[in-house]
Amino acid sequence: MNSAAWQRLSPRMLLVHPVHEVLNQLPLLVGAIVLGSATQNPVWSLVGVGFIVLMGVARWFTTSYRIDDRDITLRTGLLRRNELSLPRNRIRSVQTDARLLHRLLGLTVLRVGTGQEAKGDNTFELDAVSAEQVAGLRAMLLGEQPGAAAPGRVLATWRPSWLRYSPLSWSGLLMIGAATGIAQQAGFGHVPGRWVQAFGGPALAAGILLAGVALAVGRSLLTYGNLVLTRRVDTLHLVHGLLRIQEHTFDLRRLRGGTLRQPLLLRALGGARLDAVMTGVAGVGESSLLLPPCPSSTATGVLTDLVGDAEVVHGPLTPHGSAAARRRWVRALAVPVAAAMVLVFAPLPGWSWGLWAAGTVLAAGLAYDRVRALGHRVDARWLVASAGSLERRRDCVQTAGIIGWTVRQTWFQRRAKVATLVAATAAGTKRYMLIDVPAEIAWAVAANASPWVADSQWYA
Repeated sequence: MNSAAWQRLSPRMLLVHPVHEVLNQLPLLVGAIVLGSATQNPVWSLVGVGFIVLMGVARWFTTSYRIDDRDITLRTGLLRRNELSLPRNRIRSVQTDARLLHRLLGLTVLRVGTGQEAKGDNTFELDAVSAEQVAGLRAMLLGEQPGAAAPGRVLATWRPSWLRYSPLSWSGLLMIGAATGIAQQAGFGHVPGRWVQAFGGPALAAGILLAGVALAVGRSLLTYGNLVLTRRVDTLHLVHGLLRIQEHTFDLRRLRGGTLRQPLLLRALGGARLDAVMTGVAGVGESSLLLPPCPSSTATGVLTDLVGDAEVVHGPLTPHGSAAARRRWVRALAVPVAAAMVLVFAPLPGWSWGLWAAGTVLAAGLAYDRVRALGHRVDARWLVASAGSLERRRDCVQTAGIIGWTVRQTWFQRRAKVATLVAATAAGTKRYMLIDVPAEIAWAVAANASPWVADSQWYA
């Protein structure tokens, strides 16, 4: 393949683009059909379908790309030409995506990521190239060293047991909520009959819950089934999906750590999700995903392999002291105390006190859990920050990638003599916070991680 020559996408896309255009332009197609029915002239319907198919065919003829020693360039558009050029040294990741129709034709969509959010014409996407070309294109774009495309070492593989965590993630809970909303909108709660009147309430609630759980499990199975995470010489390679195969290749030279995410319900069953902290890759969403909800031992094992230090992942953390703990207890119990004052003076039924007691116990439990989670660990190589209960996370970030520090204090933090220490980096979410650190040690923590802080003239 001549890397300096302009190339076209696979001609097999002539069978795919028209289908996608029909799906994308359904409103236009429906309008053409309605117009044809109203005028009793089927030609309008045929014109609408023909126009949409022609648009799909034109995409192939008007799309070309070129890869040279310095840049990658993509040309698209018929009436409005667009040329997108990216320096190869800015490429941070290469992602592939193969829907069912693509797979049947041996094609793959290839996307190039530079770490900047790209939408529309600013997205470098080859839709689509032959599947046989993908390995060579990926190695060329990422500048992989000889041997980097070898089979590598498998860090994790998907197991059917992982499905038990699907309904406990935020996406799973959202799907259960969506199923409940759809059922209510469909009027399922108004089905007549003695049996429904006698047992319909509990049975309907259980049915909706089971439907939501089934949707969450089904989505997880289709999205993450057959997942394999492989470590090679210079890259991490992630592939997952049943009907729609997605692959993501991360450049290990830009890896700056990882984040363990453990929502409360997921943590209760011993689960966790793992995200990469990597330069040029957003720290949230699917772009940074290394492992979906899975056993905590699997996630921590992979993170330990990536950071090369078990103490960073499993080691104890330095607590933030009594002031930080007190702030969590005060904020958690403020609402129950206010509710108790209302119950004392308001003529509410007696069972309200039962609800108050249950809410108070729940608030106290969350406060206790938040206090236990709060802490940090810092040395010359790694910064570890942990916080949260409903959404607990443990961020493990290389100190070499930290480019700035900020100490922030609200009015209440100043009264409590604590501060929020923010580490700025080009990787992941860009900002990693140590919440409610004792104010007198905040800059010392920063100096421990980044010696250049101690060398600054203003450091005290």
